[in-house]
Amino acid sequence: MVHFIQHLMDQYGYYVLGIIMMLELLALPFPGEVFMTYTGLMVFQGHLNWVLSIMTAGLGASVGMTISYWIGYKLGIPFFEKHGSKVHLGPDKLKKTSQWFERYGNKLLIIAYYIPGIRHFTGYFSGITRMPFRTFMIYSYSGAILWTGTFISLGKILGPKWEQFHHTITKYLLIAGIIAAAIFVLVYLYKKYRKQLYDKAVMSLNKGIKTFHTLGRIRLLLLISFGAFLALFILMAGLVQDFLSNEFADFDTVASYIVHAVFDESWAAWMNGFSYLASLQLLLAIAVLTLIWILLTRKDRMLEAGFLLFVIIVGELWDEGLRRFFHRAGPTNLLESFPSEQTLITVIVIGFVSFLIARHVRIAWIQTGAGIILIVVSLLVGISRIYFDIQYPSDVVAGYVFGGVWLSLNIVLLEIFRFIRNNKMNFSVH
Repeated sequence: MVHFIQHLMDQYGYYVLGIIMMLELLALPFPGEVFMTYTGLMVFQGHLNWVLSIMTAGLGASVGMTISYWIGYKLGIPFFEKHGSKVHLGPDKLKKTSQWFERYGNKLLIIAYYIPGIRHFTGYFSGITRMPFRTFMIYSYSGAILWTGTFISLGKILGPKWEQFHHTITKYLLIAGIIAAAIFVLVYLYKKYRKQLYDKAVMSLNKGIKTFHTLGRIRLLLLISFGAFLALFILMAGLVQDFLSNEFADFDTVASYIVHAVFDESWAAWMNGFSYLASLQLLLAIAVLTLIWILLTRKDRMLEAGFLLFVIIVGELWDEGLRRFFHRAGPTNLLESFPSEQTLITVIVIGFVSFLIARHVRIAWIQTGAGIILIVVSLLVGISRIYFDIQYPSDVVAGYVFGGVWLSLNIVLLEIFRFIRNNKMNFSVH
């Protein structure tokens, strides 16, 4: 079947691509990712145009989603009101799901494209729940272009190796989609049950409840940091298990190939600049400037200054201990490359500075900018390590995760120490 449709694509190209993507989004059994990456191979070979292929696939997917939307819109509610209880989706649950989907379903439309078995029904359910068609179009059509663009571009980048790497890439994109969906659900649950979470957090602290209630935005940062610590700790445990099981080979091969395919020799000067972002001189200068800012302007200057030094100094020891423990040689036989020292230290230093900025500076664009800088710098540093074949992609990812664990743990500890100290000061005053 796959080879037959590939033959049709060789003959009719865009027409077959658009029809396949339409049928895929109507929940018919067509492996859309395979044909999109194959389309990318045809783009690589010069048989198809890259932009036109993405637009054609996106149009086909959008048409399929639109048809499924109107099917759900016209037939969905009466059917589920009559038969929904048989599949645990009776009128009450349908109403609640409808309210949830109307409020957050637009964002789910974009994420769902990357999750097989989910994307096939989001169009139907958007119609069943009476999502406004204009809202549906904006998010559904944008998601279609993003999804098709991702796989066609991957096929173009992979070229003749598309069949060799397709399944591995699809697997990791599926994992990424599931993680994104999980984050989306957690954000939704947090927004819905925020008051209950706050109350439980307050009750667990017992003493100083009035002080904790005045924290406002800081309490949110604390809860997010604690949640991030738990998630990263679980991910860290998974990485260690994969390391011991030698399961990084496929990921390292694919990720390295993509980086070298996207960034050719002309990027060498840029990559040297990206590497400098993780240099001792630059990170030390950032730490010193932050220390001066804390000592000159902050109320809790000694506490924050102490934690800044603790996070960096002990973080370096944490990194050194991890690399000596795992003792893994990099691509050029550089010993102890797991986890990446550069990405780990970058996450720790810039991450802690970004947290202090988000905590103390009340200008929204500065808070957002600090977070974006952390993400961009960390990614650029990691890409440069892979580009120069200094470290494996799994080393780089491990640096992000292990650094994130240390960073989030110390943010939580800082706020706990701050709370305890302020609580003692309030108690002594009274």
